[in-house]
Amino acid sequence: MNKKGTIHFKGQLKLYMQWPAIMTILLIAMNIWIYMVDQSAGFLMSAFVIVYAIIAFILYFYNRSLLMAELVEFATQYGGVQDILLRELSIPYAILMDDGKILWGNSQFAEVIGPGLRPDTYLSKYIPELNRSVFPKEEKETVRLEVTYMGRDYSVDLRKVPVSGFSQKEPILELPEGKEYFVTLYMNDITDLNQAVAEIEDQKLVAGLIYIDNYDEVIESVEEVRQSLLIALIDRKINQYVARMDGIVKKLEKDRYFIIVKNFYFHKMEEDHFSILDDVKEISVGNKIPATLSIGLGFSEDTYGQSYNYARVAIDLALARGGDQAVIKDQDGIKYYGGKREQMSKNTRVKARVKAEALREFMIAKDQVLIMGHKLGDSDSFGAAIGIYKVAESLEKKAHIVINEITVSLRPLYNEFMENDHYPEDMFVSSQEALRLVDDNTMVVVVDVNKPPITECEELLGMVKTVAVLDHHRQGSKVIENAVLSYIEPYASSTCEMVAEVLQYISDDIKLDPIEANCIYAGIMIDTNNFTNRTGVRTFEAAAFLRRSGADITHVHKIFRDDLAAYRAKAAIIGQAEIYRECFIIAKGAGEDIESPTIVGAQAANELLNISQVKAAFVLTEYHGKVYVSARSIDEINVQIIMERIGGGGHINTAGAQFENTDLEGDIETLKQVIDDMIEGGDITV
Repeated sequence: MNKKGTIHFKGQLKLYMQWPAIMTILLIAMNIWIYMVDQSAGFLMSAFVIVYAIIAFILYFYNRSLLMAELVEFATQYGGVQDILLRELSIPYAILMDDGKILWGNSQFAEVIGPGLRPDTYLSKYIPELNRSVFPKEEKETVRLEVTYMGRDYSVDLRKVPVSGFSQKEPILELPEGKEYFVTLYMNDITDLNQAVAEIEDQKLVAGLIYIDNYDEVIESVEEVRQSLLIALIDRKINQYVARMDGIVKKLEKDRYFIIVKNFYFHKMEEDHFSILDDVKEISVGNKIPATLSIGLGFSEDTYGQSYNYARVAIDLALARGGDQAVIKDQDGIKYYGGKREQMSKNTRVKARVKAEALREFMIAKDQVLIMGHKLGDSDSFGAAIGIYKVAESLEKKAHIVINEITVSLRPLYNEFMENDHYPEDMFVSSQEALRLVDDNTMVVVVDVNKPPITECEELLGMVKTVAVLDHHRQGSKVIENAVLSYIEPYASSTCEMVAEVLQYISDDIKLDPIEANCIYAGIMIDTNNFTNRTGVRTFEAAAFLRRSGADITHVHKIFRDDLAAYRAKAAIIGQAEIYRECFIIAKGAGEDIESPTIVGAQAANELLNISQVKAAFVLTEYHGKVYVSARSIDEINVQIIMERIGGGGHINTAGAQFENTDLEGDIETLKQVIDDMIEGGDITV
């Protein structure tokens, strides 16, 4: 529209309307040329040009208003069609302000929101998830998310659409300066799709393996005439349980079963925390010890074969953790259920002999052995390393013990070796030195730990092809995967006990020096709290072997006496302990001016168990920018599964964890919350 208010064409339409005038100019030029060639033909041509010019003039000036009216009418009808199509669009569609206020919505959007929809209200009032925090930040950016509203699932697309100059063109609505954009929203009902996907997922099959952990021990504990009845009752319990889950079960061997269940019922098994574990333990026909099960379940999105492979990994992990539990492995990770009770130690030493022979064969094939325990080594890891060092020495192999920091509890033992001329100066090496020593003929033996991140030098594990692991802690999701020999016995009192047994089978002519026997004996003594926790027949047999080898019990007790500062620090920790939920006791040791507060914290946790009605003790100590948790129990609470929840692990009665901070109060609250969640979830019983 020009200054006088008249309407003019523009763009391609204007050019199209001007073409008759342009053609008139061309015809006049042609007429002049013909006139110069032939005057009579020029006069005739002039008549036609004049007629054409008059017609073009009439079309351009007199029919222009009619054409304009037709165009306006078409635009009006076209806009009406657009408006109808948008309003009647089958997909709910709405236009929002940047703060989530609803400007406009089509009929489908109004139908989805319901009769409570009012203009000029915020979308978050109806669907709280759709607030300004999830709106797109960049122009033409699309945010897609799923929400549930009124029992239906929707896929929602939010898009930021710029409308520059809107306020100048729109006389009714003015947008704030710098915010000339709308947020468009459309919702796609995916309820039926989600239900179909869920039904497909529920129909997928989960493979599983069930083992009777202590088959031989249970059979031997019952009269011969009742043995078949006991096995029949166990079979019946397993078959009934799987049948309730609409699955199938096949007995592979006398103590092994293969099961298949649908994914839907697999989740039901998770919900009841695998009640079959407790049901089988209740079977009693005169057997002195209860039967326990290990369950391994595997689920893969790809193939059923992969599900079975996952199940095999899960059952191996369940057995390595001591049995009496269910382990689930899928693409997302590993979950644990059960494992709340201490497993009975097996009196047979067949496994120890087999592992000792295998360890000897691996060592013979190598020229050098590197031995390492866990970070901030204790008496058990140090004593076990000394035992393996003796094995390597007896096989005439060059050996080194990797240790980076000598804690206050290890210094007396460490100094005895350093001051003894019988041992080489390079008996102990740091991580950096160990990395320089590695070659193709090197073997690494890991003791008292099975988690790569907390070994003294994790890099060593990836640099050698032969790795052996000896540990008494239950395995977690992080394991040393490239180990050619894995000897993990969760029911053993300590790794030193296991090493003492290996020493008796690996060679007939091994003779421990008294200093070595003292060191291994110290590891057993500390881990069993002076032979009061987790001791079995084999524990005392190992101690007897060490005593025969020259272990001086009195000398070992003197080594581990506390100095006055440590004793006062331990008393201070005990003095500020608090009772939680009437059966847990929690204490902290911040700011104690002692060399190794973590050792004192562990000792304090052991002392706190002497308080009546206390089922588990937790001591948190700050050290080197971290908070270390020492967890102890006697027999009723599995502190290992509690520590696993906060990233730690250990044994049923002795466990630990670390917090990567120095917020003692906050970490105590986190520990309390974990305890509360596990009690409510049925993972621990008080």
